[in-house]
Amino acid sequence: MGIFDKAKDALNSDKAEQVSDKRLDQAEKFASQRAGEEHQEKISNARDSIDKKIGNE
Repeated sequence: MGIFDKAKDALNSDKAEQVSDKRLDQAEKFASQRAGEEHQEKISNARDSIDKKIGNE
């Protein structure tokens, strides 16, 4: 197994999924605090869209 295969496996691991979810949750919380309740749905939709693109599940 080459170095690129190992990197790909690491990025597709459950641990990487947990880390990306945690960071996205933090970003969503920060944006919600700054933008206010009226933009919460848009922020949540953006978070979900990003998670679908970078997530494993």
